[in-house]
Formats: sequence, structure tokens, C-alpha cells
Amino acid sequence: MLTAAAAIFTVSLPVAPAQATPGVPVFPGMEVRQGTNVCTLGYVDPQMRMAFTAGHCRGSGPVKDRDGNVIGSQSGFRDNTPNGATVDTNHQIADWEAISLAPDVAVNNVLPGGRQLIADPAIVPAVGLPVCHFGVVTGESCGTVEAVNNGWFTMANGVVSQKGDSGGPVYNISPDGRAAIIGMFNSTWGEYPAAVSWQVASQQAREDVISSASGIAPPPVP
Repeated sequence: MLTAAAAIFTVSLPVAPAQATPGVPVFPGMEVRQGTNVCTLGYVDPQMRMAFTAGHCRGSGPVKDRDGNVIGSQSGFRDNTPNGATVDTNHQIADWEAISLAPDVAVNNVLPGGRQLIADPAIVPAVGLPVCHFGVVTGESCGTVEAVNNGWFTMANGVVSQKGDSGGPVYNISPDGRAAIIGMFNSTWGEYPAAVSWQVASQQAREDVISSASGIAPPPVP
């Protein structure tokens, strides 16, 4: 049983984020708030100054941190998770929100535990792959990928989640100690925590948000 927002798709051109308090830190795994929704930031791109969380985390107004500081504004999202419906494993799930970060925030890609969160196209969800998930409610929990489906995957053997963890990064810890993102937490499928594939979500974001802003075709995901 997946529980998230109803099927919606929309894209808007990035707008200048509202003014932020200078120096407010923005990093993966932090708590973010938009309207009445509380979620976890999944990935931060320091070069593009964009951040990502779950699409069903969207709300009215700017995106803020837990203390009410404005950190950016919504640039676009996809969210097609049926609300309260049983989802077949063949159903494609898209659930991401892109956030244009304010010019004055301090951006980094380091998780609360100190690991650098990177995007490595060679590391993708696979059954049995060791993974960890970080959410603002449950912290870091680790296990393995249980099944890989159409743009999403489930986890077992120790991964836990609660409301508020949505959007949080799911990653594989590399031999050099870095964390390679493979997904963002979405909801639960039966007893299993579920996440959308980062490779799929980032490709969709490039197509929807980046190309719309630039007016040119997006580069392929490496």
C-alpha cells in the first residue's frame, strides 16, 4: 500500500528564490518545510545550486528550513503516486521536486553523519545491494534493496522510515567512504520502505526543469 499524493504532473520555470538569511546551510538530509509539509532534503547540487526532495512534499510558498529560514523555491515536480491505492510493481512511480536555492544560502553535499553524498551513474539499484537511508525522523538506517521495479525500488533488512522522512536520500556506501545516491524515499509498499530511483528522477528533472529554463535540450545523464 503506497500512501502519497494523488497523481499530478506540473512543471514551472525556475524563479528567483525569495531572499534567504545569509549563510543558512543547505545540505542533504536536512529538514525542509513547504506550506504544512515537513520532509527531508534528498540531494544537493552545489554547482547548479539546486536541491531535490520528494514531489509529494511540495506545498504553498517558499521552501524553508526547520527554523523558518527561506532556502529556495520550487522549480518543478512530478508526483504520480496513487493516493491510498495498491500499486502493482509494474506501475511507474515518479516522485520528485526540484528546488532552486536562494543566492545567499551556504550549499554543501555532506550528510549529517559527515559522509559526502555523490551521484555515481555506475551505482544503480539492484537486488541485494547494501543501502542506507537518512530521514529527519528516523536518522540513518541500513539494509539491502529488496526488489527493483519501474522507476522505484523497495528495501528490507533494517531500513526503516516514518512520516517526515519523505525525500530523504537512499545511498550505497562506497569503499572510499563516500555515499553514492541511488534514490529518494517515497513511501511504503506493504511492509517495505520504497524509494524512487535517483537515475530516473534526475533524468526527468533535467528534461522538465533544466531544459525548460535554458530553452535547449538537456545533456544526457552521464
